[in-house]
Amino acid sequence: MEPTPVSLIDRLVHSPDRAAWDRFVELYTPLLVAWCRRLGLCDADVADYTQDVFVVLVEQLPRFRYDPNGSFRAWLKTVLLNAWRKRARKGAREGGHLLDADAVPQTDPGDLLAEAEHREALVRRALALMQTDFEPATWQACWQFVVEDRPATEVATALGISVNAVYLAKSRVLRHLRTELAGLLD
Repeated sequence: MEPTPVSLIDRLVHSPDRAAWDRFVELYTPLLVAWCRRLGLCDADVADYTQDVFVVLVEQLPRFRYDPNGSFRAWLKTVLLNAWRKRARKGAREGGHLLDADAVPQTDPGDLLAEAEHREALVRRALALMQTDFEPATWQACWQFVVEDRPATEVATALGISVNAVYLAKSRVLRHLRTELAGLLD
């Protein structure tokens, strides 16, 4: 019997390891980059802000307590905007023109990325990263059945497996996806 996988956020909070951080960075870098671009930042600033956010996360996540009624993504946006505000204040104090502190949004940045767009991007990214966690036949059975919407009998015939194996592959991959993204799709 396979051990029950722990969600990525639980691994980062309770027993962070290199693999968990690598997976988190792979999942969330595209989202942070998208948010930074929507804020009008240039490529160099996008890289700096993304790195600033990950530094804060390394410091803060061990103390993070997930609230099922809250939103991890909203907290992540707040971390990004706080980094933005901090740099804006620093630039203003030093007489630089990095950012106009008054231009930084003071309200919830919920408009930065639509909910559906976020969920789709995160699931797509997680699936791409998870592909190596499964045998090729298991992965292909799930992919063809779920994503390509092919009938189970057709997938089974094409892959030389039973119809039941197609359903089991779907169940295993989707269960792993739900576990991996627990707390991240809020």
